[in-house]
Amino acid sequence: MPDVVTPVYLQIAVDIASRIARGEFKENTKIYGRSVMSSEYGVSPETIRRSLNLLADMKVVEIKQSSGATVISRKNAQEYINRFKGHANTQSLHAKLKNLVKEQNQISKKIINISNMITRSSVKWSNSAPLKHFEIEVPLESPVAGKSISELNFWHATGATIVAIKRKDQIILSPGPYAIIEYEDTIIFIGDQSAVDAVNSFVLSRKESSD
Repeated sequence: MPDVVTPVYLQIAVDIASRIARGEFKENTKIYGRSVMSSEYGVSPETIRRSLNLLADMKVVEIKQSSGATVISRKNAQEYINRFKGHANTQSLHAKLKNLVKEQNQISKKIINISNMITRSSVKWSNSAPLKHFEIEVPLESPVAGKSISELNFWHATGATIVAIKRKDQIILSPGPYAIIEYEDTIIFIGDQSAVDAVNSFVLSRKESSD
């Protein structure tokens, strides 16, 4: 997380105020000329001028034309330092808050994107998932007993596909259209819930009695 960048002239103003507060620059004494201080701090004389003007506004120094800057209050220098630290801390907190909000927004976008991916994946899986297989035993009076799968038109009548027929100890896999369904056979089929309901109705209905 990037730190708050303080302008150079403010940093220099705080440093000069700190030197005054420590007693390096005493009250009622002149501070070095701008050219000397610009060399000391490695900045332009204009930057030093801005720093001293700021301290003058805070009643730390007094600037007179052609006389330079004179220290007038060590107490005000300390107060300025304290105020600057509080302001800098507030700026830092604001910057951290701004970055946290930005990070939160980025995380929220990621959560939404991942949620959408999960939703799309779930729908895709649901649409492509294999159908479950079901079993139903053919009772004695079932209308399907004794008839072939083709004769029953089983798929068109129910929407289910017969994948095997279990007959006692024998299993007939992928029975063809001419396979006969017998009494007590177990039909193994696949389909959705509507197909299951249709098969139950189709297989478990009773034969119509003849006159």
